[in-house]
Amino acid sequence: MTSVINQIDRALDMTGAIVKGVTDDRLAAPALCPGWDVRTELNHLVGGMRIFAAELAGIDAGAAHEDDWLGADPQAAFTTAADLDRDAWHRPDALNRTVRLGFGTVPGPMAALIHLTEVLVHGVDLALATGQQTLVDDAACDELLTIMRGMDFDAFRRPGMFGPELPTPADASGHQRLLAFLGRDLAPH
Repeated sequence: MTSVINQIDRALDMTGAIVKGVTDDRLAAPALCPGWDVRTELNHLVGGMRIFAAELAGIDAGAAHEDDWLGADPQAAFTTAADLDRDAWHRPDALNRTVRLGFGTVPGPMAALIHLTEVLVHGVDLALATGQQTLVDDAACDELLTIMRGMDFDAFRRPGMFGPELPTPADASGHQRLLAFLGRDLAPH
């Protein structure tokens, strides 16, 4: 399972590069998550990273998931969260812990996979919403999709976290296949 930690590191690196390119004028742009703009999605991601890091460290995160984690400097907020997150997942006991999430408590390896999904997918969402598709790691998206296809993913669709899989063209990229699997509608609106 240490490979999932390496995948989280890779997703943090990719998403960090994308967040660096999110200019203030793009924060109000619509995101792929219905009803969200880029700032809302970035705030959700940063809040999740801070909460995961706190859970793994056995401390209180100090705020709720959807509170304002970005403040006046979204890039700095992401960098701080990414540093805390990376350090937390590299704790020797990270995969041996149980992690409380909004829908219940899960063992460390499942929490790591859920977190990888959050960081990678929201990173891709942010890249698409801000015109930075070239920064997406399609190989990482393909790897995550392979893992998801090998598990009972419908358990995550039932609570409404993800929609039903949508079709993709034969020449779809790794990130397009991953997002379609998760029910993200990539058609222009």
